[in-house]
Amino acid sequence: QVQLVESGGGLVQAGGSLSLSCAASGRTLSTYAMGWFRQAPGKEREFVATTIWSGGAIYTGYLADSVKGRFTISRDNAKNTVSLEMNSLKPEDTAVYSCAAGQFTDWRRRDYDYWGQGTQVTVFT
Repeated sequence: QVQLVESGGGLVQAGGSLSLSCAASGRTLSTYAMGWFRQAPGKEREFVATTIWSGGAIYTGYLADSVKGRFTISRDNAKNTVSLEMNSLKPEDTAVYSCAAGQFTDWRRRDYDYWGQGTQVTVFT
């Protein structure tokens, strides 16, 4: 069974940066889609970013429009981790951030197979 554990959330002032990490165990996920989602209080979960295996050693990252230019997703298959670097944070980025893994290569899919518990990110002014 795959387990995903997020770390790195916390409090940050608007304009600041945070780095989230997600460690996977139970299976090597090098061919899996590895994504980040977030859910703010009273809102539905929304897609933030994903990194997709494109064949061979090629991976492609996709970001939601709301975070393009500010967030970066990366993965380290040797460590079975996926990271989300968040810069220029805004109060509207406040949410619980969860990582997910799915056995597919279409970045538009949202039916991930495995989910972490999430980590809180709070951006204050």
